[in-house]
Amino acid sequence: MAFVKVLKNAAYFKRFQVKFKRRRQCKTDYYARRRLIVQDKNKYQTPKYRFVVRITNKDIVCQIFSSDMTHDVCLAAAYAHELKRYGITLGLTNYAAAYATGLLLARRVNDKLKLDYVGQEEVDGEDFNVEADPEGKRPFKAFMDVGLARTSTGAKIFGALKGACDGGLDIPHNDRRFPGTTQSGKEYNADPETVKSYIFGGNVQEYMEALLEDDEEAYKKQFSRYIAAGIEADDLEDLYSEAHTGIRADPFKKRAANEFGRFQTREGAKPEPVKKQWNMTKLSVKQRMGRVKQKLTAKGLKKVTN
Repeated sequence: MAFVKVLKNAAYFKRFQVKFKRRRQCKTDYYARRRLIVQDKNKYQTPKYRFVVRITNKDIVCQIFSSDMTHDVCLAAAYAHELKRYGITLGLTNYAAAYATGLLLARRVNDKLKLDYVGQEEVDGEDFNVEADPEGKRPFKAFMDVGLARTSTGAKIFGALKGACDGGLDIPHNDRRFPGTTQSGKEYNADPETVKSYIFGGNVQEYMEALLEDDEEAYKKQFSRYIAAGIEADDLEDLYSEAHTGIRADPFKKRAANEFGRFQTREGAKPEPVKKQWNMTKLSVKQRMGRVKQKLTAKGLKKVTN
C-alpha cells in the first residue's frame, strides 16, 4: 500500500474555525455586510442605513435597515403585493413592479420623516440623484444592499433602486446597470428610453404583442389572468402611470375590507373560536355513571344496575 500523507490531522481540526451559520447556509455575505454596517467612529452612534432589496418567487421586498449591536432595526418596508391597492394586480415580480415598490418605500420614508423631497415626478428614464436643500433638511441617505443577487445589467434589483431614487432617497449609484446600457471599452453608454420603457412595462407589452401575433393559443395560455382581468398590451403604460400617481398621493393606503392579509385574514373579522376536544369539562362520579348507563342501554341491555 502506498504511503498517504495525513494533511488534516488532529492539530488541523483543533484550529479549525467553523464559519457563521448564515454563511454556511449561503444566506449572508459577511464580507459585504461588514462594510455596509460599520459606521465611522466620529459619527457618535449615528445609524448607517441600508436599502435592502430581496426578490422571491412571488414578491419583491424593499426595506430600510440600520444595524445595532445585537440586531437589525427596520425603519420602513414596502412589498410588491401591496401594489394591488394601487391597481397593479398582476406581474408583481417584473421590472415595473420593482420600480413601483422602490417608489412606494421612498415615499413612505419621506412621509414618515417629514422630508419635502418629491424626487423625479415625470419619469423620463434619465439618471436622477436628489439634490440637498441648503436651507432645509438633507435627503435621507442609504446604501444599496443587494445581498447575494447577481448584479447584472438590467437586473430587477436596480429597478427598485431607480424607483427609490426617483422617490426622493439619496442612494449613491450610477446608471451602468440599468436596462439598455452598452459598453465600449471602459465607457458605459446608458439608454434612458429603454429604462423608461421598462418602468412602464414596455418589455412585457412588446412580448404580449409578439406572442399574440405569432401564436394566439400560447398567448391565451400564458396571459390568461391578464385576459380575465381585461388588461391588454396597450393598457400597461396607463396602468403603471396611475399607480405611480396613487403612490405619491397616499403611500400608506390601507388595504380594502375584502383584501386578505399575510395570514389570510381580513381586518376587523373575528376568527371563529376553536373548540378544544381534549379539554373536557370535569364530571362528577354520578355523571360518569350516568354516561356508562346510557352506553349500556344503547347496546341493548334492558336492565342496568349501578
